[in-house]
Amino acid sequence: MDKVYDIIVLGAGPAGLAAASYAGRARMDTLLIEGTKDGGQIVITNEIENYPGSLEEESGPSLIARMTKQVEKFGADRVTDTIVDVELEGKVKHLKGNHGDYYAKAVVIATGASPRPIGCPGEKEFTGKGVSYCATCDANFFEDFEVYVVGGGDSAVEEAMYLTKFARKVTLIHRRDELRAAKSIQEKAFANPKMAFMWNTTIEEIKGDGVVTSMIVKDTKTGETREIEADEEDGTFGIFVFVGFDPKSQLFEGKLEMENRYIVTDKYMHTSVPGVFAAGDVIVKHLRQVVTACGDGAVAATEAQHYVENLAD
Repeated sequence: MDKVYDIIVLGAGPAGLAAASYAGRARMDTLLIEGTKDGGQIVITNEIENYPGSLEEESGPSLIARMTKQVEKFGADRVTDTIVDVELEGKVKHLKGNHGDYYAKAVVIATGASPRPIGCPGEKEFTGKGVSYCATCDANFFEDFEVYVVGGGDSAVEEAMYLTKFARKVTLIHRRDELRAAKSIQEKAFANPKMAFMWNTTIEEIKGDGVVTSMIVKDTKTGETREIEADEEDGTFGIFVFVGFDPKSQLFEGKLEMENRYIVTDKYMHTSVPGVFAAGDVIVKHLRQVVTACGDGAVAATEAQHYVENLAD
């Protein structure tokens, strides 16, 4: 068997980086595994205003760069690999990657989740330049502008109402002729004077020049398309997408308790398997923000440390 680490942290977004920092600082022999690059969803965020202590010029990449330096400072090993299978039962956990096998007494899963995209041309190009997947993160940048929200479930309607605190008008775009959100939430939305609704509509293309300036929408019943352009004085508008998230949890299906594909943990980040902890957007939770991900990671690493220290030889 190869080297057995005290703790392996899987994923290098805010939750994983926080966990690796805490584990390394606690003098745990720690390995951080990331499949592509550090940062997770936060690296697509141009500006961060609501992370405690962030400066006005703070961006997702700059915050992640500082977190990465902390991990290095506290001595965690790093490897880039894609994990394709896991064996989590027993005292030694086994993670099988494309480039090697990794073993540890405890594992912190911080693989994150991805917002489900619309899937139309222009969406990727204008993410962070008018297209957003987080109202709490980006609402402030659209104060007194028009914004459009895509979706019809609880999250979409709730986020749309949150955006009315900032935008002068919020239009909810839904592919059907009625919302899927709870009736109580719908009633509040219909009563909000800043809310408008665009039924039986999908976004077919997003256009712009540096920032979003227009979009092509289609009537799902007639098939007709039309272009919606930004107000001339504004020059842009916001498109907030809330059509669901995809947790990166496929590896753990049938091996950990899950709820709607999210990993179930207790308040101490313990999963259903001893020695396996989870943190951040991959777990069942209410608020998916950088600050809560970091908190999850800190708790998970501390609990993993206690588990390893109390593990009988």
